[in-house]
Amino acid sequence: MLYGIAAATASFLLAALLAALLRAPALSLAFVDRRRRRPVPLSGGVAVALVTALVAWAGDWTGVVPLGSAAGRLLLGASAVGLLGLAADVWRLRRRWVAAGTAVAAACVVPYGETGPVAGVLAVGWITLVASAFRGLDHADGVAGTVGVVTAFGVAACAAAELRDGLAVALLALAAALTGLLLHNWHPARIALGACGALFAGFLLAGAAVFTRAGHAPVSGAAVLFALSVPVCLDAVLVLLSRRLAGRPPLRGGPDHLAHRLRRLGLTPQGAAVVVGAASCGAVLVGVLVHTGRLDGTAVWWVAGGAAAALAGLLRVRVYGPRRGAGAAGVPGQAAPGRSQTRVRRPRTESQVSPEAIGAPRGASSRGSIFPVRQARRTEEAQVSAPLRVRNG
Repeated sequence: MLYGIAAATASFLLAALLAALLRAPALSLAFVDRRRRRPVPLSGGVAVALVTALVAWAGDWTGVVPLGSAAGRLLLGASAVGLLGLAADVWRLRRRWVAAGTAVAAACVVPYGETGPVAGVLAVGWITLVASAFRGLDHADGVAGTVGVVTAFGVAACAAAELRDGLAVALLALAAALTGLLLHNWHPARIALGACGALFAGFLLAGAAVFTRAGHAPVSGAAVLFALSVPVCLDAVLVLLSRRLAGRPPLRGGPDHLAHRLRRLGLTPQGAAVVVGAASCGAVLVGVLVHTGRLDGTAVWWVAGGAAAALAGLLRVRVYGPRRGAGAAGVPGQAAPGRSQTRVRRPRTESQVSPEAIGAPRGASSRGSIFPVRQARRTEEAQVSAPLRVRNG
């Protein structure tokens, strides 16, 4: 217990300090998020991953809180996925390659002996999806860090209930490191989590949740896993479903994530992060109580009903603009009702004709000119008829 408090305190201070130190080198190397209007470094995830791994392995090396083979393998897999995310931040790797690497790492850490082969394969897919979806929460300031802190505390409580002290300490270190990053990632963000930190945190949280539920009934295990990751699942389903309905590619980015829609409803960036964090706190609390037996498994249905209602409401928030070549009705190649496709130019009236078009001196304008239109026309007629008079004479 005392080492857990000391580990959390050290993680908080080290992550806050390291994130501040890495900001200037990231700016000088142009290691920034190009989706934002102002340069925000992506080195925050490096600080979170380094500090979490350092504190967790320190407890194992000193023998105070041994990680164990399973938790150590999970931490190694999360570190490998974090390196893959760092490569994605630097070289802009395609998402399919990042997802494939995450799946390989998940396949190497799942405890098949406790889950069984079928549930183990499903767990690999679950860890891959949660880690990839957690990356989508980093589109807004403070959202990914807030959700990560709440989820890490909840999964740590579940791990402690299963007497997995090493895993619980690693999760407490992750929660404290994310809290230290929030000092720089709260709106307006001076540093972002990036794919490195998002994949590391999402992989570690999803893998730890699978470890804590290994050996339990599959149905109740799936219910607890869902409750522990409601905001991540809601954001992923919301984005994929809305893009599907709008006819957009599923992997094409856009301002259609959970925090973006809350901003459209009038919330401030800080308010959106607080709302998502509060929803995550409620769902995680239900998951922890169901895992420890304080609540029946049917309580997760209330969480699922709330998530479904939020999904239905947020899908009605308009986040996409009209397509190119589409009219106001949103149908490609068709004009808006009541308007014609072709533009009809109205004939110019006498007052709309510019002085240059009727031979007035250059520099004169039709507004406030000393050459009225009629006088200019008389001058033009006089200039045209003057050579004829000379020839006739």
